[in-house]
Amino acid sequence: MSNTLAIAAVSATLRNLLAQACNADPDLAGTGVTMRPPDKARDANGDGNQLNLFLYQTAIDAAWRNRSLPGQAAPGEVGPAPLPLTLYYLLTAYGQNNDDVFSHLLLGRAMRVLHDHPVLGADEIAASLNGNNLQEQVDLQRQVERVRITPQPLTLDELSKLWTTFQTQYRLSAAYQVSVVLIESARPLKAPLPVLARGRGDPGPAVRPDPTPFPALTAAGLPPDQGKRPSALPGDILVFEGHHLDGDDLTVSFANPRLPAPIPVPLGANTTADGFRLTLPDAPDAWVAGLYRVHAAVTAGGETRTTNEIPLALAPAITTPRPITAAREGAGDATLTLTCAPQVRPEQPAVLLLGDREIAAEPHAAPTDRLTFVVRAAVPGTYPARLRVDGVDSILIDYTASPPTFRQTEQVTIT
Repeated sequence: MSNTLAIAAVSATLRNLLAQACNADPDLAGTGVTMRPPDKARDANGDGNQLNLFLYQTAIDAAWRNRSLPGQAAPGEVGPAPLPLTLYYLLTAYGQNNDDVFSHLLLGRAMRVLHDHPVLGADEIAASLNGNNLQEQVDLQRQVERVRITPQPLTLDELSKLWTTFQTQYRLSAAYQVSVVLIESARPLKAPLPVLARGRGDPGPAVRPDPTPFPALTAAGLPPDQGKRPSALPGDILVFEGHHLDGDDLTVSFANPRLPAPIPVPLGANTTADGFRLTLPDAPDAWVAGLYRVHAAVTAGGETRTTNEIPLALAPAITTPRPITAAREGAGDATLTLTCAPQVRPEQPAVLLLGDREIAAEPHAAPTDRLTFVVRAAVPGTYPARLRVDGVDSILIDYTASPPTFRQTEQVTIT
């Protein structure tokens, strides 16, 4: 939560960022950073490089308008909503000797600083009013929401109205939106006494355990011993939960937009009303990695009913023998060929995430289990590797460990 110094802290932080960037650039040393109205920004005798940052509007952030801050009130209490503000700034550049070429250069440098600084850091905000006796009172850096800088596009009509309001000649400028600034309310919260009983005899709320008489799936996942892995692999055992799933016969269908028809997996009568277990077929040629829509058809008493659909992610697996290595070639590039399962179809986007780099697979004309990646300007080292096919990643994390760790087998070494 932040106090009423929050607006001043944001303005001072932006000014400090721009001033530090100018001082670090030998070409812009001595550039002044001011915070004045545009009609008073440039002195009559001013002829040096200058950046002017002007707060021209404040607006209420609708998303936080009627929300209490997390952790401020206990369950059952009503905390006062903070004052959520969005700040709008106008950044204007003036070149030395009033040369517009220098002003354009200066504006470009300043816009790059704000582009590379989309979120204000806690340390930067804390030091915003450095040298001022109010510095120790700044607490904007401790608010629950981060303060973000976003370019604010203005139409020609909006620009015309804005500069007409300033009653000064138009200068090339850039507008920015800074949000959200949460100023703490001075009103106390409402804290009613705890409830002693819920209804006569304290029975609590009435629960209807059977919401529908029809078969339905509520969840699908891996057994508890597999951890909280977000996607399945061929050959995995899946645990389905739901209700009214018992019957004379049950068939689970897996549909993917890359496949011409859903893949049926019959289970017969090996189910209970609350769920069942199913082993995913290990058939790399028939399945594809990606997101599936899963539903079940339950037959009981000669009548077949179909459940709702639930999502299931099927991950690709890197099957290349370990360790996986690739050598740099003359230009510094490294070519890496990986085998995988299931096969990857030509229309499926496939990339290799090597550390924090994304390398697209080379095109292939037919379904294949061999993908080639060219790592441009490769740097020698050992990197965690993930194969992403149709938006689903291969399993890099060992979710059975506590805490989870990276699997040492999922690495690529570039020499």
